[in-house]
Amino acid sequence: MKRRQFLQHLGSIGLLASVTPVLKCTRQKKPNIVFIMADDLGYGELGCFGQEKIETPNIDDLAQNGMRFTQFYSGAPVCAPARCILMTGMHSGHAYIRGNDEWGERGDVWDYAKAVEDPNLEGQRPMPSGTVTIAELMKKAGYKTGIVGKWGLGGPLTNSTPNKQGFDFFFGYNCQRQAHTYYPKHLWRNEEKVWLENDLVVPGTLLEEGADPYDPASYEKYNQPQYAPDLMFDEIIGFVERNQEQPFFVYWASTIPHVPVEAPKRWVDYYVRKLGDEEPYLGQEGYFPCRYPRATYAGMVSCLDEQVGLLIAKLKELGLYENTVVLFTSDNGSGIRGGSQSSWFDTAKPFITETGRTKGTVYEGGIRVPLIATWPGRIQSGSTSNHIAAFQDVMPTLCELGRTAHPEETDGISFVNAMLGLEQQQHDYLYWEYPGSGGQQAVRMGKWKGMRRDMHNGNTTIQLYDLESDIQETRDVAKDHPDIVLAIQEIMDEAHQTPEIDLFKMDVLEASGS
Repeated sequence: MKRRQFLQHLGSIGLLASVTPVLKCTRQKKPNIVFIMADDLGYGELGCFGQEKIETPNIDDLAQNGMRFTQFYSGAPVCAPARCILMTGMHSGHAYIRGNDEWGERGDVWDYAKAVEDPNLEGQRPMPSGTVTIAELMKKAGYKTGIVGKWGLGGPLTNSTPNKQGFDFFFGYNCQRQAHTYYPKHLWRNEEKVWLENDLVVPGTLLEEGADPYDPASYEKYNQPQYAPDLMFDEIIGFVERNQEQPFFVYWASTIPHVPVEAPKRWVDYYVRKLGDEEPYLGQEGYFPCRYPRATYAGMVSCLDEQVGLLIAKLKELGLYENTVVLFTSDNGSGIRGGSQSSWFDTAKPFITETGRTKGTVYEGGIRVPLIATWPGRIQSGSTSNHIAAFQDVMPTLCELGRTAHPEETDGISFVNAMLGLEQQQHDYLYWEYPGSGGQQAVRMGKWKGMRRDMHNGNTTIQLYDLESDIQETRDVAKDHPDIVLAIQEIMDEAHQTPEIDLFKMDVLEASGS
């Protein structure tokens, strides 16, 4: 079906978008932009989104002073493609990176110790030369650009490091595998490796034979002197202080609360007192053992929350807060394994918090994430938006805030109007494809959610869910709505372009000529 005919078909069933005005330019100084992205933070892990056991007062204050988006989505259910979609404004049917690709043809990339010493083994598959990123666009708009945290879009010696993709400053983990400990041997400052005072403890290292799993002393080797989130937070504060005289864009790509479960002792002690004693996690699902996994996981989230509060305080101290847009979200839905105790915390609430329903899947628990936006005097305090948006929308949104053009070739739509409470252009649909976990596709079209799973085994059957009446996606109503299923099938055909990387291909799509 041609695009014009396709849009006419959407209009006939009441799903065609309307076009709304964009933010008009003013003489006011361009706003600073702080984009905070947690790692594997589920939809239900913040107090302002329904969490009852983990305390997040500072992030809750952001929501109280700004707007909660209740229907915001990651671009993908795992790290690397979500970050690529965020940076490029292209959804996963068009993006270059569509899954986690550790680029294994280089050598033994999963040997953690070898990769510590050899930067050729660090990092994920790079984005190609010529990729246009948010950072490049903001830099051209007169912003000082910085990223602190996890990159995951190209190894240290490639063309796709943060400094070669538009960021003036970078500090943190280049590689998502190296981020599998919060006490790494090194981090990166721009293009230089920064060695830390931590001993090398390889992820997967278990307790010593004969160690008492109930004795906290048995876990001492997993707690090293320098906690990476603290080091990275100091760099964020430094970046803000250095660049307070000009507009800045800082992308805080926190690694919290991605496993392993490792947190500062003071936070662990706090939650042990609050939550009580518990059974240890012995490392049977990977990463590191932990004496108090629930207390430690909660402590990680509260540590991030505390840092968010300190950053807001610094912006106020410097007189920057009133002209700063702060966006807080997560890269995908909550993780389940590695001692995170996600089911106990019900981290995907109101979605289903269990294996096969969260991170790594295109169910709502894997891709719907919290979004909070604040902009004093512009975004209404304590407001909520049900505008449906996703990571590909961040590029045009930030470009509108920075009063600069974004590439015509984008899958995103600015949601600035939604933040300001104005009439907002809507998507015809949102689209996802993910070659992992058996191969999956999904489409969000109004209240409808269509999904395909197990595609590597040739399955093309579409499941259909009415999210207004079935938010947990438990009742497949495809047989009752063949017109909606047909529309979703046509979207899946139209939105998919054959990926350049073989690892991301799903044969059933290529065979059908999608």
